[in-house]
Amino acid sequence: MATPRPALTPVPFTNVRFTDGFWAPRQEVNHRVTLPHQYRVCKKTGRLDALRLDWKPGQPNPPHIFWESDVAKWLEAAACSYSLFPDPALKRRMDEVAALIAGAQQPDGYINAHYTCVEPDKRWSNLRDCHELYCAGHLIEGAVAHFQSTGERTALDALCRYADYIDATFGRAPGKKRGYPGHEELELALVKLYRATGHDRYLRLARYFVDERGRRPHYFDREAKARGEAPKAYWARTYEYCQAHRPVREQSEVVGHAVRAFYLYSGMADVAGLTGDAALLAACRRLWDDATRHKLYLTGGVGPSRHNEGFTARYDLPNETAYAETCAAIAFVFFAHRMLQLEADGRYADAMERALYNGVLSGVSLDGTRFFYENPLTSSGRHHRQDWFSCACCPPNLARLLASLGQYAYSAGGDALYVHLYAGGEACAEVAGTTVRLHVETDYPWEGAVRVRVEPAAPARFDLRLRVPGWCPSVALAVNGRPVKASAARGYVGLRRLWSAGDTVELELAMPVERMAAHPAVLANIGKVALMRGPLVYCFEECDNPAVLSLTLPRRARLSARFVPGLLGGVSVIEGQGLQVASEGWQNQLYRPAAALATRPARIRAIPYYAWDNRQPGAMTVWLPETT
Repeated sequence: MATPRPALTPVPFTNVRFTDGFWAPRQEVNHRVTLPHQYRVCKKTGRLDALRLDWKPGQPNPPHIFWESDVAKWLEAAACSYSLFPDPALKRRMDEVAALIAGAQQPDGYINAHYTCVEPDKRWSNLRDCHELYCAGHLIEGAVAHFQSTGERTALDALCRYADYIDATFGRAPGKKRGYPGHEELELALVKLYRATGHDRYLRLARYFVDERGRRPHYFDREAKARGEAPKAYWARTYEYCQAHRPVREQSEVVGHAVRAFYLYSGMADVAGLTGDAALLAACRRLWDDATRHKLYLTGGVGPSRHNEGFTARYDLPNETAYAETCAAIAFVFFAHRMLQLEADGRYADAMERALYNGVLSGVSLDGTRFFYENPLTSSGRHHRQDWFSCACCPPNLARLLASLGQYAYSAGGDALYVHLYAGGEACAEVAGTTVRLHVETDYPWEGAVRVRVEPAAPARFDLRLRVPGWCPSVALAVNGRPVKASAARGYVGLRRLWSAGDTVELELAMPVERMAAHPAVLANIGKVALMRGPLVYCFEECDNPAVLSLTLPRRARLSARFVPGLLGGVSVIEGQGLQVASEGWQNQLYRPAAALATRPARIRAIPYYAWDNRQPGAMTVWLPETT
C-alpha cells in the first residue's frame, strides 16, 4: 500500500531572510568571517588546487580521497550565503570554485582528484572504506545550491554528467556494479538533483542505492576479495559501522557511525516520500524512535563513542567522553527536517530545533573562526575549538547549514503554511494559489513573544499553523488583537480564516526555567539535573562558577533568568543559589566519612551551552548533582 507524498514542501532558503538578533548576526559572521577563513584554509592545504589535477607522483601533499567534499560543502555554503548577501567578491570566488570542479571532470564524467592523479587504477575498488560516492554526493549538493542561488549551470551541468556516469556504472543491469556508498550521502544528494532537474533517473538511482544496501551476497565482501583482502579482516569488524549489516527495511536500531547513519536515514526518508514506499517510511519511523528514545543527548547530539564516531548501547550517554560530532548533529537535523515534511508532526520540529540551538551551534565559536569536532557535555578544561582539522568535515558543514537555515523555518502544503522555527525576518511562500509573505518580529529564543504579520497578494483562505514547542507549558494567541483559543494538534496551533494584507497574529509561549532529568538507565546522570529554558540547554562554566565540577543544585533552589546584553554577544543567563562541596580538611586523606563532608552556599550562573569555550579556558558541565 502506497503512502502519501510528502505532506509539506520546505520554503526554499532563497525565499527566507532573517533580520533578528539571534540568527541574522550568525549568518552575517558566517558570510563575512567564516567563509573567507575556510576558503583560505582550503587554498593553503591544497584542497582547491588539487582540482587542477597537476599533482605528480613523488610530489608532497597528494590529494586526499575526501578533499572534494570539503570544497563542495564550501561551495554550497557560499551559494546559500550569496542569496542573503549578494557580494560580488564572493560571487567571483564561488564561480572560480565551480569552474575548478567542472575542469577536473574526466571525459567519462568522473570527478575525483585522488583517483585521477594518485591512484588512477583503483577507481571504484573500495566503496566500503573510501569516499568516491560520498564526495560525489557533496559535489552534487554544492552544484544544486550554486544553481539555485545564481541560476548558473557550470557546476550543475558537470555534476549531471557525473551522476549520469554513476548511473551507467552502478545498478542491477548486466555489466553494472551492484555496489553502494560505504559513507552514505549520495542518496539524499541524488534526490536534490532530481528535484532541481526533474530527471527521474536520479530518483531511481537514489532508490537503487537505498534498496541495494545490505543485500546478500554482500558487495563489500566481494570487492574486498577482489582487492586480495579477507572480508573478515575488515577493521570495523561489522557492517553495522556503515549500516550495511542488513537491508534498510529490516533495520530498527540506530547503529554504527553516526554521520553515515543519519545521512542514510535522510535519503531513506526522501525516497520513501517521493516513491510512496510504506515499508521504507516504517523503517524511518523505527529508526527515529530508537534514536530519540534511547540514544540522543539532551543537546541534540548523537554518537557517544570516539571508537566508531558513533553508537554503542542504548542509554550509553557519557558526558565527558561524549563524541557527539558536530556533523552528526547536523545529519540528525537533516533527518528530522525530512520526517517533518513527511508527517507534519511537531515532535520532529522539536528535535530539529533542540539540535540546531545546542548540538549544532556549539560547533562554531562566536567569532566564526574556530570549531568543535566533538561536543562533550562535561569538560575538565582541556577541550577547545580549533581553526581546522585534518579531517575537516565539520567546519564547512556548519557553514552550509547556517547559510541555508531559512529553509528549515517554514513549509507549505496544500492550503496550509507552517512556521516551524521562530526568528525575526521575512518569508515568501505559495499557499492556496496565492503568494503569501510573512513578517515575523520576536526576541526568540530569549523571549517567547512572537508577532506575525500576514501579507497575501490577494485575500485568501488558508491555514496558518504555528508550532507550539514541546517544552512550552502554556500558550496565548491573538489575531488582530483579539484573543483566540489556542488548541494545538500534533504540535501546531492552526488558524484557518480568510487572510487579508496586514492581519497580525500574536503568540506568547511560556518560557520557564526547567530542570531536566535523564532516564534512570543513563548511568552518567543518575541524581543529576540539567537546566533548559525554551529551546536552549544551559551549562556551567568555571569562569562564572569557581570549582564548577564540585557544585550541586538544591532541589528547592530558586532559579531565575535575565538577559545580559554585553555577555557572549547578548545572552539570557540562569542564576540561583547552589552549594559547593568544601575542599578543606582533606590533608593527606583520599577518603573520609561522608558525615564529615561540608558544603557552603555558592552563587551559580549558567549560560547557553552553544556559547561555552568562548572566554577564558576552564571546566564546564551541563549536568549538576541535585541535593535535597
